[in-house]
Amino acid sequence: MRILSGIQPSGALHIGNYFGMMRPAIELQARGEAFLFIADLHALTTVEDPAELRRNTREVALDFLACGLDPRRACFFRQSDVPQVTELTWILSNVTPMSLLEKCHSYKDKIAKGLAPNHGLFAYPVLMASDILIYQSDIVPVGKDQKQHVEVTRDIAIKFNMKFGGGRGILKVPEADIRDEVAVVPGLDGQKMSKSYNNTIEIFCEENTLRKKVMGIVTDSLPVEAPKDPEKSHLYALYTLFVSRDEARAMAERFRKGGLGYGEVKKALAERMWSYFAPFRAKRAELAKDLAFVEDVLRRGAERAREEAEKTMKAVREAVGLR
Repeated sequence: MRILSGIQPSGALHIGNYFGMMRPAIELQARGEAFLFIADLHALTTVEDPAELRRNTREVALDFLACGLDPRRACFFRQSDVPQVTELTWILSNVTPMSLLEKCHSYKDKIAKGLAPNHGLFAYPVLMASDILIYQSDIVPVGKDQKQHVEVTRDIAIKFNMKFGGGRGILKVPEADIRDEVAVVPGLDGQKMSKSYNNTIEIFCEENTLRKKVMGIVTDSLPVEAPKDPEKSHLYALYTLFVSRDEARAMAERFRKGGLGYGEVKKALAERMWSYFAPFRAKRAELAKDLAFVEDVLRRGAERAREEAEKTMKAVREAVGLR
């Protein structure tokens, strides 16, 4: 089974990235052949400073390796180091209906947030489809909010195979892997944690910054003595990510019983978060001392990725008449 996942280097990675994409992708290393990439081409839609993009790409590589990505078990690389991806994107653009892209909510969401409309934003799902299809991926772990992109990818693959496959499945039709319990991680304001909403808690922020952010999580105005519904609390939802099921149940009982202040929960959450990422911080500090190793991991990963991509492109070129 081949697993494919990528993450944009558009800023410091946060706990929403970790639980929504990074940890599921890292866990899947043990289930199959993982292809994990840094989506620097996708990041061009939002990051315009070249130095910032290079810096972010390096930081994402450090973060992923520190959090458990094993380059001996997973193929880890930069998206832009595989030029076949952009070639496939153009070919797939010619079988992708405009109506399919017009339905994609990501374009509408980004425009609503003030980004200037351009072809890159609009055609983003086709590049994402190429990322997935060029490696003949079986499984794509994504958050619930990105399920539509996998559905678009499936539609594009089916259309391509019908038009050029002659009954053959040139492009494998992938499946989405969504874990509902962590598909959407709430941010400081209760919305989905996202850099776009400025409501994130970074994985590797300083301890004082972490505590300040956690203490600033928005809650309702119920008094300490009042019973509270844990199922409606994004503070409780965050807490459950860092504790055992028994601990989560115990906290839920305290919520319902009353006499529990949000400040106490926030302090407990900050402690849990800081200790949870402690071994990752130590590993990241060591990796940061050997950036040549990090670069070599990406280089070797790109070599492997290009080899697999070229196998697909050879069949695609022949099918459409380019060879």
